[in-house]
Amino acid sequence: METKPKGRLDLETLRSEVDAGRIDTVLIAMTDMQGRLQGKRLTAAHFLDEVVEHDAEGCNYLLAVDVEMNTVEGYAMSSWERGYGDFVFKPDMETLRLVPWQEGTAMVTCDLVWDDGSPVVASPRQILKRQLMRLAERGLEAFVGTELEFIVFKDSYEDAWRKGYTDLDPVNLYNVDYSLLGTARVEPLLRRIRNTMAAAGLAVEDAKGECNFGQHEINFRFDRALATADGHAIYKNGAKEIAAQEGCSITFMPKFDEREGNSCHVHLSLRSEDGTPLFADGSADGHGDGHGDGHGDGHGDGHGDGHGDSHGFSETFEHFLAGQVSCLRELMPLFAPNINSYKRYAKGSFAPTAVAWGRDNRTCSLRVVGHGPSLRVENRIPGGDVNPYLAISAMIAAGLHGIDNEIPLEDEFAGNAYETDKPHVPTSLKEARELFAASDVARGAFGDEVVEHYLNAAKVEIEAYEAAVTDWERYRTFERL
Repeated sequence: METKPKGRLDLETLRSEVDAGRIDTVLIAMTDMQGRLQGKRLTAAHFLDEVVEHDAEGCNYLLAVDVEMNTVEGYAMSSWERGYGDFVFKPDMETLRLVPWQEGTAMVTCDLVWDDGSPVVASPRQILKRQLMRLAERGLEAFVGTELEFIVFKDSYEDAWRKGYTDLDPVNLYNVDYSLLGTARVEPLLRRIRNTMAAAGLAVEDAKGECNFGQHEINFRFDRALATADGHAIYKNGAKEIAAQEGCSITFMPKFDEREGNSCHVHLSLRSEDGTPLFADGSADGHGDGHGDGHGDGHGDGHGDGHGDSHGFSETFEHFLAGQVSCLRELMPLFAPNINSYKRYAKGSFAPTAVAWGRDNRTCSLRVVGHGPSLRVENRIPGGDVNPYLAISAMIAAGLHGIDNEIPLEDEFAGNAYETDKPHVPTSLKEARELFAASDVARGAFGDEVVEHYLNAAKVEIEAYEAAVTDWERYRTFERL
């Protein structure tokens, strides 16, 4: 009989915990366009007595607002004209888990459907489930790991707001990349996050320091794509809640200052229905040494190296990777959804500027890592603001475009990709939006309704930014112009 990992619950266990008085609250959660958890806190009794069988409801404006939760125009599914009705929160009971950083609390991730049971196709989780269905139709399954970087400040969120997010106090005052001494300064917080995420059923691997002042990263073991996206959203929300409880703050914004930004590298590999890894070439199958270490930036799979040709790539991987190269620019709003996202793409910053792939080359936007059964592609485009469901969906859509059309893989880029004439990563959300609007790949993979929904989301952000007057403009213009 299969047992659930520590921190994961089934209904029978939840009922027992509620009867024993150890759980009294159940969170029902969905992930919005911005990648945030939204939902309700239910009494555990109400969840068990009513919601398990009959689901719950929430206002459909949750997929039609901006970051500030302002109602905005342009969304087909939700508007004043349509009355801002409800959609259904349908709990996915496979995701039921403890929330150890909140007393007496459990959580379940929900799918969004309409009253007739049809999916809300523009919801991020449904978008990813549709791409996973497309993979399954071909006998394929995606395994994914995401690596979120963040900056920790000694200021509380409220103090940071009152200070206008200026003159904040980072927990480290120098580059602590791989430093054990520097990371020890913030270890009580990082240890609490690691341990509580493990107690919530997430497979934590490690934490390490990064380059910007106060910048850190916690990595989790790769998993099936949907589980990884669910875990990513829970971890990001939970890390902020834990930081707040400790009187400090965490930001995942892609570019907080002029130093290194917060990335979210996405590692992806494919397997067949029987679990066979498909990215290494045929001669690598079954010839690994079986002693891989399960790491590799949170996405190793515990297997050893195989022995293949000069690349060691299967045809499937060559076409899948070629699809990433071919489609990266036109799918950018799903990797980089905000104005600030594009500030990361700077020369010599470890954030990519060129659309190129390379073997273990961190100057490329697409980095191939691992050997044999652990072979995978790392997409270095996303920042800490990425919606994991959308980024993974974009990678699958691009890869299937490459496989279905047998797109040949261009030569590997060797050297410094910051000094190349290869196509440039879009430099603004406006440019990215125009490419996405014209993308036949996006419309073919996601459908017009989804594309138009996220085009409108980009339009809302662009218009809000263009209407804002920034501190940069005041400092530059107030006296001197």
